[in-house]
Order: sequence, then C-alpha cells, then structure tokens
Amino acid sequence: MPRMFGLLVFALVALGGNSLAQAQTKPSVKTLGPDFPKTEIFIGNSFFYYNNSMHSHVLAMQRAADAANKQAYRATSVTISGSGIDWHDVESYFRPKAIGSYSFDENNNVVFNKLDKLFDVAIMMDCSQCPIHPTLKSVFTEFAKKSSEIVRAKGTTPVFFMSWAYADKPEMTAQLAEAYTIAGNANDALVIPAGLAFAKALNKQPEVTLYAADKRHPSLAGTYLAACVTFAALTGRSPVGNAHLAGLDGQTVAFLQNVAWDTVQEYYGK
Repeated sequence: MPRMFGLLVFALVALGGNSLAQAQTKPSVKTLGPDFPKTEIFIGNSFFYYNNSMHSHVLAMQRAADAANKQAYRATSVTISGSGIDWHDVESYFRPKAIGSYSFDENNNVVFNKLDKLFDVAIMMDCSQCPIHPTLKSVFTEFAKKSSEIVRAKGTTPVFFMSWAYADKPEMTAQLAEAYTIAGNANDALVIPAGLAFAKALNKQPEVTLYAADKRHPSLAGTYLAACVTFAALTGRSPVGNAHLAGLDGQTVAFLQNVAWDTVQEYYGK
C-alpha cells in the first residue's frame, strides 16, 4: 500500500464514523487455547458492573455452552466507580482466603471453593478515556505492565478489555483499539475487542440502543454485546445460539451474538 494512501486510511479511521473503526496494530495474542480458562476475575469500573455486572452474563454464557461442567466455571468482579487501572490494588485481590474463597450456587447456597489456583485469567480495563487521554495514557501503559506482572506472579493470565467509544464521540473507537492492542502486544496479553463490536453493531443497525442515557455507560444490550465478545475471546467458541438471553428479545440477541463473533474473528484475523 502506498504510504500516502495508508496515511489517508488511518486519518479516516481516526476521524470518521464507526464503519471504518479498527486498530492499525494487529494483535499478537489471538487465543487463550488450547487450555481455555474457566475462572475469571474482572477488574475495572462501572462499565463492568452495569446491568447486573458483565461477569455474570459471561459466566451464564460459559455455563450454558458447557452445561455438563457448569460447576467448573466461576467469575468474580472487582470494580470501583470511575476508576482507572491505577486505582486498583491488584496484589490484594489475590491474598489467601479472601476474594473467590466462597461463592453462591444456583439455589443461593454458599459454596466454599477448594482452589488450586484463584483465577485462570484477570480481565482488566482502564477508565473509559484514560488509555487515550493526553495526561493519563502514560499511566495506562505503566499500570498495564505492573498489573500484568502481578497477576502472572499469581499464576493468572492477564487479559485486557478494550472498551467502547462514547455514543457522541465515535472517533474514540479506533484510538482505544490502537491503545489496547499496543498494550496487549507489549504485555503478551489477549485483548477483548468489545469496542470494535460496538462500532460494528452501530454501523449495521444504528437504531440499536447500546448506551444508557449518559451516552457512555452500556444499556443491557450493550452489556450483552460486550459479554458475547468476552465469551468468544475467552473460550474460542461462537456465542451464536447461546441459550443465555439476558432478558432480551430473540432478534436482538441473534444480531448481537453474530456481531460479536464476526468482530472477534476479524480482530484476531481468523
């Protein structure tokens, strides 16, 4: 590709709408297989905890996809409202007999977990602007590295969650995609391309409501789309046809599941 044309494409991606949104850098980590994870800790902010928490939807999808082994799947969410990645004391989340030492079964009974390892993966995100904010982006780079080193020392694999653009600032999509992909490559970590799925869904069906009224947080459909992308990235399985519907209508579910799978396949180049 001629250099001038390449620069033009990048300018269109950075400044234009959702249809061209992508990362210029390609991810180096494309799968967590063959030993796909079954337990996760989500470390982030309100983007995770909206709509009964994204981790609960991902967990429901994992269990629906592997019903015979559903008790092997476990997920926990640790969130701070408005937080950046540097707000979290990640080391403390792995202290013995604390987070993850017990959970609740489908009948709301307390189950004490006998754990060889606390979590298989730690899914981490920064604040919604931090990775591309002129003052805070260096903090993202610093703490992406620090947090990855901490979780690896605990026998857990770091994963980064690429968040989405604000509804009225679609140019954020490509910027966040690039920042998270670069961080993922620098730390040998998988990146979950949720932001790219938001852009793809809005390009295909602009009328779909993925945002809350503040144009930043996810609606239930937005959380569900992000959960589908997360499920696909973590398990290597398509979310299409998954029985967990999150209370959404079948047509919306089918659309979001297909967008999620297409996005994951395209981002990882499969």
